[in-house]
Amino acid sequence: MITFIQVALSLLLLFGCFFILVGALGLVKLSTFFKRLHAPTKASTLGVGCVLAGSVLYHIFLGEDPQPRELLITVFLFITAPISAHMMAKAALSLMMEKRPSLPGHETAKEEQLPPPLPRDVTEGRDDDERVATRTDPSAPPES
Repeated sequence: MITFIQVALSLLLLFGCFFILVGALGLVKLSTFFKRLHAPTKASTLGVGCVLAGSVLYHIFLGEDPQPRELLITVFLFITAPISAHMMAKAALSLMMEKRPSLPGHETAKEEQLPPPLPRDVTEGRDDDERVATRTDPSAPPES
């Protein structure tokens, strides 16, 4: 039974290290921001989760209580990684409106009836609320 536990914990650590390595290589090697954002948020989260699960299980099988910091790290990681990735993606999309990424199914923005991006000179000098209101509301009155 001890060897089974050792093998299971070793596999968890190996899988965790593999996914952390894949996430790090994806961050370094991928070309665009959105691809680089995807690699660490998915692969590294799974990798760190496997390593922390292995650590928690190791302490349980030793007969010790799991350390609260390991459990807190796990919870904090799984809550914050998707939220931070979502916020970075939204920020990148709002900054790069001229070069919108292609939509799923190879549809163009015109077919999806998306409003065209505003020129840079029109958007400068406005605060963020005015930019969003103008971009999302095509019936908004023009500025004078």
